[in-house]
Amino acid sequence: MSSGDIDVSLRAGLRGRAARGGGVWTGGLASRTASVTVNTARRGAGRSREGSDGGPRRRAGRGRAARVSAPLRPVPRARLYERLVERLLEHVEAEGLRPGDRLPGERELAVRLGVSRASVSQALVALEVRGVVDVRHGDGAVLLEQGPDARVLAALRARRRALSEVIDAREALEVKLAELAAARRTDEDVARIRAALELMARDIDAGGRGLEGDERFHAAVTAAAHSGLLADLMTGLAQEVRASRQESLGQPGRPHDSLAGHTRIADAVEAGDPAAAAAAMREHIRLVSDVALLRGEPGA
Repeated sequence: MSSGDIDVSLRAGLRGRAARGGGVWTGGLASRTASVTVNTARRGAGRSREGSDGGPRRRAGRGRAARVSAPLRPVPRARLYERLVERLLEHVEAEGLRPGDRLPGERELAVRLGVSRASVSQALVALEVRGVVDVRHGDGAVLLEQGPDARVLAALRARRRALSEVIDAREALEVKLAELAAARRTDEDVARIRAALELMARDIDAGGRGLEGDERFHAAVTAAAHSGLLADLMTGLAQEVRASRQESLGQPGRPHDSLAGHTRIADAVEAGDPAAAAAAMREHIRLVSDVALLRGEPGA
């Protein structure tokens, strides 16, 4: 096979891979080019993995249709997080769903999309943060916005860029707030912190994510620090922090882990141990910063 033939085969192969992945193939071109060139030379003419028309050669016996056009088809692993959101938006448009309509359940979505329920749950949380759906315990995801479009995906990408900065700000402010709270708290402050923990625990036990209790807990710790300037700074970040809280508590198993972190912080504040309170808050912020949006791809 001549070098020109190899070059044509490579370009066809890349088109075939892009078609199978549902988007542009972005793998390491240089390394894959060298590998395919060597393998092509070894196999000889007529042994290319692509057919004569440049498309991928189908394996017999799989029983799969040549192409599945429905939006809820299996999702390739590349940029899985964004692709799941994109497929869900496509489904909303294809089915003509209106505000108040429900999406299929997580289990059904996971089967039809070819991913885990955890991945589906995280994609739904991302849409919830953007106000597209409302994820209700025991009631599934209910559509809130009519005709969501590509602006949602653009907003998610912008959110990913901003989220790491929000987490940096939270660590800088809330670690200091926990330290001050342990040094300055009153009995009333401790009572508010404990009440917030109880509210969060009840919601989690009932199958919820503990969002309201989580928000009240951090507000109670901020109040217990008795620092007006730091409290004002937290108020300025309230909207961004609320979105990051939704994102974090939507991760599998996160509500229970977050509640445990809160309890360690509360214990240190009540004990009047500033160093322990600061360390517990730092550990907590780092835990809640582990979200699919920053990892780029949730576990499939």
